Amino acid sequence: MPASPSTARVINDRLALRLLQSEGPLTAAQLKAMTGLSRPTVADLVERLQESGLIRIVGEAGARRRGPNARVYGIVADRAHLAALDVRTQGVSLVVADLLGATLAEASLPIGTDTGTEPAVEQVAALLEQTARDAGAARLHSVGVGVPGLIDPDNGELRDSSGLPAWHRRLVAALQERLPARVVLENETNLAALAEQRAGAARDRDTFVFLWLGHGVGAALFLDGRLRRGASGGAGEIGFLPVPGTKGLPSASDCGGGFHSLTGSAAICELAQEHGLKAPESAGPGAAGLVAEAVASGQDAFLDVLAHRLSLGVAAVVSILDPGCVVLGGEVGLAGGAELASRVQDRLAELTPLPTQVRAGELGGAAVLQGALLTVRDRAQEDVFTQGA
Repeated sequence: MPASPSTARVINDRLALRLLQSEGPLTAAQLKAMTGLSRPTVADLVERLQESGLIRIVGEAGARRRGPNARVYGIVADRAHLAALDVRTQGVSLVVADLLGATLAEASLPIGTDTGTEPAVEQVAALLEQTARDAGAARLHSVGVGVPGLIDPDNGELRDSSGLPAWHRRLVAALQERLPARVVLENETNLAALAEQRAGAARDRDTFVFLWLGHGVGAALFLDGRLRRGASGGAGEIGFLPVPGTKGLPSASDCGGGFHSLTGSAAICELAQEHGLKAPESAGPGAAGLVAEAVASGQDAFLDVLAHRLSLGVAAVVSILDPGCVVLGGEVGLAGGAELASRVQDRLAELTPLPTQVRAGELGGAAVLQGALLTVRDRAQEDVFTQGA
């Protein structure tokens, strides 16, 4: 049974909007070619979308040919404004963007361990509001927040914040109370994996495992194009994985003795000290700086041990999921680059019969913000396009 005229119009409008979102500004002729719709149908949908305030003329094309120039249409990017926050134990980074995801303003705020819950929450909320004003965003449509803790899949709330500052849990509730915007909470590793899948090292993969290497260690699972969270939202808590080479076993409340004990930031710094490795200030702080220096100066012994440690956890995940690809992300993954990834892949080939590519992440620590922005951009576009089309 064919679609009714009204349903067909909605379908055509959404198709055109998706093309304008993914391809950028287009002429009516280009829309006709890409959609396969007739010229009158495209003319009608362009008129409808202009009248609804979703698209506008952004330029002209065809200046080098005879006849009138073709109008170029683009999405009205300031139809909605978005924000993304990367919330870590030591502070917050944030961006404010338009409906297309273009960054309009950004800011960061360190928060000391001695800062109380309410002062910390007030500082972050005030910074977000000020950054939005600086971006010319009178009202935010959606705010995406990336946090280190586990997210309850049933209600989207922070479920396990053990080991995190108290202000983390309070922050989301405060933003929801204070802002006339939808606030979306997500685990930082999942967001980073989404960013690498959409705009980084896993662009060509719909099945892969993302390993976050930063202050701690975590994993995200993309299987058949979908992020898998697990029954309780804890899929990827690889820091608790028992592995050889630690001084004990992890417990339900402490990942000490697990994979975290070999590959967390503190463990990498200890390993560097054992190898007499020191990083100059130019290499960057902490574990990432040490790994970057090891790669730059050819510290083979250190890199081999680190690759061996990483391969222990990766091999366990690969043996169960057979993802075909593992991305080493976060600041440490970016610092190690192709050199560290290659060593992990070689060691992995000795531990599992399943062929697996190991790639270096391309986005580093910035992946969390990018993933949060992509998440709220997609949802905001769905809302705006549905309401306006």
